[in-house]
Amino acid sequence: MNRSILTVVVVVLAVVAAVLAYQAYEREQNSLQIEVGPNGLKVDPPG
Repeated sequence: MNRSILTVVVVVLAVVAAVLAYQAYEREQNSLQIEVGPNGLKVDPPG
């Protein structure tokens, strides 16, 4: 396999992995957060 083709394949896979990781991060940021602490219960709605 040509070295430049292999480089392109590796770069494309890295970009796809980065996009999927960013989407997972965004989903986690937009989720409902519930915290229980010494001051009681705190609920942060998504958004």
